[in-house]
Amino acid sequence: MTAEKPGLTHINAAGEAHMVDVSAKPRTERQAVARGAVVMAPETLALCLSGQAKKGDVFATARIAGIMAAKRTHELIPLCHPLNLTKVEVEIAPDETLPGVRVAARTKVLGETGVEMEALTAVSVACLTIYDMLKAADRAMRIEGIVLAEKTGGKSGDYFRAE
Repeated sequence: MTAEKPGLTHINAAGEAHMVDVSAKPRTERQAVARGAVVMAPETLALCLSGQAKKGDVFATARIAGIMAAKRTHELIPLCHPLNLTKVEVEIAPDETLPGVRVAARTKVLGETGVEMEALTAVSVACLTIYDMLKAADRAMRIEGIVLAEKTGGKSGDYFRAE
C-alpha cells in the first residue's frame, strides 16, 4: 500500500481515492451543527406559515427529509463512512427579516469519525425540500449560507464558526 499525501487523507501517494481506515481511532462522542437558509418572497413565507402550501406541512416534511438525509449521507457522498448516528435534530424557524426560513441540524455519534457531513447533508436536503414544497408559489427562492457552525470531539479538536 502506498503512503498518503500529507493533508489529503482520502488520496494516496499515487493520487488514488480511498476510504480512510478509522479502525485504530478511539471511539469518542462527536457532534456537529450546520446551518443554512431559504430566502423567499414575504408572500411565500406567509403561505408556508399558514399551512396552506399545496404539498402539505412544509416544516414537518423538511424536518423528516433532513433526518433521513443525515442517515444516508454515506450513500450520497463518496468516501464517507456509514455512521451509527445517535442523534439527528433538524430545527426550522421562520425569519421575516430574510424573509424566509433558517434551518439548523445537530448530529451526534459515538464513533471513530466525525459527523460534519451528516449535519451539512441534513441542512442541505431540508432546504431543498422547503424549496420543492414551495416552488409552485415562488421559483425565485434561493438557498444560501450553508455552513458548518460547530464541531466537537475527535483528534482535530473543537471548531466554532465565528459569525
